Amino acid sequence: MTETAPQTLPTPETAPADDGMAAVWESLRDPGLVQAIQHLEADRLGNAEGLIRSHLARRPDDALALTMMGDLADRLGIFDQAEGFLERAIARAPGFDDARLKLAQVLKAQGKTEEAITALDALLARDADHLAALKMKERIFAETGEYYRAIGVHERLLRLEPGTPGPLLRQGNALRTIGKADEAVLAFRKAIVIDPLCAEVWWSLSNMKSYRFSDEELARMESLVPEARAEADRAYFHFALGKGYEDKRDYARSFEHYAAANRTRLALVPHSRDEFEHRIDEMIDFFSADFFAARKGAGAQARDPIFILGMPRAGSTLVEQILSSHSAIEGTAELPDMPALVRRLVSDRWQDVNARYPHVIEDLTPADFTALGERYLEDTRRHRKTDRPYFIDKLPMNWLQTGLIHLILPNATIIDARREPMACCFANFKQHFARGQTFAYSLTDVGHYYRQYVRKMAHFDSVLPGRVIRLQHEELLDDPERAIREMLERMGLPFEEGCLRFHENKRAVRTPSAEQVRRPLNRDAVDLWRSYEPWLDPLKQVLGPLAQ
Repeated sequence: MTETAPQTLPTPETAPADDGMAAVWESLRDPGLVQAIQHLEADRLGNAEGLIRSHLARRPDDALALTMMGDLADRLGIFDQAEGFLERAIARAPGFDDARLKLAQVLKAQGKTEEAITALDALLARDADHLAALKMKERIFAETGEYYRAIGVHERLLRLEPGTPGPLLRQGNALRTIGKADEAVLAFRKAIVIDPLCAEVWWSLSNMKSYRFSDEELARMESLVPEARAEADRAYFHFALGKGYEDKRDYARSFEHYAAANRTRLALVPHSRDEFEHRIDEMIDFFSADFFAARKGAGAQARDPIFILGMPRAGSTLVEQILSSHSAIEGTAELPDMPALVRRLVSDRWQDVNARYPHVIEDLTPADFTALGERYLEDTRRHRKTDRPYFIDKLPMNWLQTGLIHLILPNATIIDARREPMACCFANFKQHFARGQTFAYSLTDVGHYYRQYVRKMAHFDSVLPGRVIRLQHEELLDDPERAIREMLERMGLPFEEGCLRFHENKRAVRTPSAEQVRRPLNRDAVDLWRSYEPWLDPLKQVLGPLAQ
């Protein structure tokens, strides 16, 4: 069951006689299904599956049990089975809104965004003000670059939730993404008036590179920190204060808040250096020169994808903005499709507790690698809005999938966007990430992570010489035309003057660098870390020679 179940289930008295909900309510009294629900809530999936399958053996068309099986399959990443179970549930109980919401979620996870919107529209046709459906629809539009459609849903949610900051927060983020900074600030300010303790709004304001907090605003935030509703909110306040004092050039107070923010965040999302280093060791051992040589010629031969990868905060958004200003290249976003493909490879062996990447690809045939490449191309088609022959996938964390990318798309371009270690690591340390990036919340962790990244990419340089184009951020800033010409030449594309005028590109940008890439090249942040150097000894020590 999804978290929306309590609000979407009609009562037995209000449910129409023909919508199948009477049978759902009857099933909710079944002791076996009640126990299965408890197992699902406790994440005891094996126990839940046995009870649900036993029930379905007796009642194969039970909508509640089918929905529960869909939920279980979704959690295991077996999306096609989840979709089948949920469609059967909806056929038996058209009024079961929880099943429709879960189906939309599963369709979205498979990249079937239009089908997901159709499922949500069917629900909204029954209840135009269904909050959970509207919020999911808004999220799908935002994640697929349909920002104007997302803003339309925001307006509807503002009418339904006039006393809450959430719709204004999301509206502000969407406006910022499409370059409407002043309107974004206005939306954030309205949200603060409604709820000053909504710490994420303060942080979103601080994340507007052109916004500067007044002394009064900083003092107000300081007073709100002790009142924070949760530790996650406390972290948001500290990150916002760190940026506020940074802009005031009060670097001691700024670092104090950045350090407090990171301590709070690290306690919520811990990171293991040993586990990560072991993971990199495994990949280096697995992806040998012999392994690639034995699979030469496999994979889909398309040249369409351009992967820009590397550390977060290393200038990848700038590289994307430059390349997407070329007439042959379409910029998209940080696409989830390559990690999703890896998850599917692992989930296909969900009964094997030892199944993990990269070992799950060891026995794949050349035809399998080709099929995976074609699947990636098909999955990413939904992100493409133009007929340009090339498109960019700018997910930095794809550096972890470099080996798989080469095997399934041997002709794709791979660009390693790299930034000087101290600058890059400190930029990560002072950035609040929405999810993932657990390594960023400790100077020691982020330095160690950077070392592993350099180590793994050096391995690929040795086993696949020349396969990866390395673009050094500082060299791009020093001599942009030369760096851009060389990069395009490596890609087999002609130089275009528009790439030097990237800041005139009006495309939506969804990363923290959204405002920076709408300005001409500058070196504002290159040496910022030096203002914090007195507090960065732990980072220098773990980076070792790289810090030099």
